[in-house]
Amino acid sequence: LIFPRYGAAKPKTLKILQWVHFVPGYDKWFNNTYIKEWGAKNDTEVIVDNIGLAGLNARAAAEASAQKGHDLFMFLWPKPDMEHQVIDHKEIYDECIKNVGKPIDLAIKSTYNPKTKKYYGFSDSFVPDPVNYRKDLWDSVGMYPDTWDDVRIGGAKIKKKHNIPVGIGLASEIDTNMALRAIMYSFGSSVHDEQGNVVLNSKETLEAIKFVKALFEEAMTPEVFTWDASANNRFMISGKGSLACNAISITRTAEKIAPEMEKKIWLAKAPKGPVRRMGLEHVMNVYVIWKFAENIEGAKKFLIDYVSNFKTAFLASEYYNFPCFAKTVPDLKTLLAHDKKAQPPDKYKVLEDVLDWATNVGYPGYANAAISEIFGTWVISTMFARVASGHLSPEAALKAADKKVQAVFKKWRARGLV
Repeated sequence: LIFPRYGAAKPKTLKILQWVHFVPGYDKWFNNTYIKEWGAKNDTEVIVDNIGLAGLNARAAAEASAQKGHDLFMFLWPKPDMEHQVIDHKEIYDECIKNVGKPIDLAIKSTYNPKTKKYYGFSDSFVPDPVNYRKDLWDSVGMYPDTWDDVRIGGAKIKKKHNIPVGIGLASEIDTNMALRAIMYSFGSSVHDEQGNVVLNSKETLEAIKFVKALFEEAMTPEVFTWDASANNRFMISGKGSLACNAISITRTAEKIAPEMEKKIWLAKAPKGPVRRMGLEHVMNVYVIWKFAENIEGAKKFLIDYVSNFKTAFLASEYYNFPCFAKTVPDLKTLLAHDKKAQPPDKYKVLEDVLDWATNVGYPGYANAAISEIFGTWVISTMFARVASGHLSPEAALKAADKKVQAVFKKWRARGLV
């Protein structure tokens, strides 16, 4: 890979768009320190724009429509439906493999299209999605949220005893999307199989739908139908909830604004279902370089260098961003076991084997364009919500969702991307 050397007379510009990170210290480090150091070394002015995660898809569509915008655009989920607008990112993976070894399977499943043989994105990191639970409340009913049945039974006991509910979203937002898929996967259900055949309409999906209805009726409250992506953070930190599925932004935020509550909120692995223990990544950092980017070579080099320096990013994110290239944080387990801010210090140790129980959107297959559209149009969360709210029977909701899913797959197959 050959990168041009930029002379002082003509400094280059590199424009990056990414989300407003849930750990503010990360943006402070990235925007005020890292890009300035990298820019000085590479004769490049790096400009970063941060927007809320809810605005990412609309902003990307606008840039693609105008064929103008940022050189590097970071999504928090795979974006295979925009494959025709981006470069092949294989070269970046190849260079990183030379420098720091192989990426995890989760990264490839979230950025590679086996049909077209194209890397439609590049993933530097992912965010684990553990259970955040109030240890004091769960101890009070003598239970631990190890399985989904534990969550339902223990959650109901806590709600009855303390009037404090469980909070698993049933809204059109990303945390709901992730939690409900985790339940599906743990029940043996999925949208498609490894070969990309639609398999949503199954007895396993029906069981998952019935379970969520029971969980809602026994342990939750209607507020979950109108949640946004930060609602479960507020729910737990304010003391209104007994359990939520979320990244460690809950505990990291609590450390700063509610230290007494932080001591009570502990972490557990994704709950086990009747078939397996399986959670999703909470978010998948997927950078894309547009075909119309003005500084494609600079964007490639930025990502390669960033991965080589990833340990600093991991620390700046307060363990929120986990490496897709494991060798970049060789002492990950040691760091997780002894955290200076956590109460107790080994609170994050539960994440050390996250790759054994975290998977990609599109499991057990790849995150393809059809999966992406289904994810972004809330087909799955709507299916569960209609049943939990009593608007449809489990069978009717599943049939309606399956019809939509089949149509989406048919459309993307016709376009040659699935």
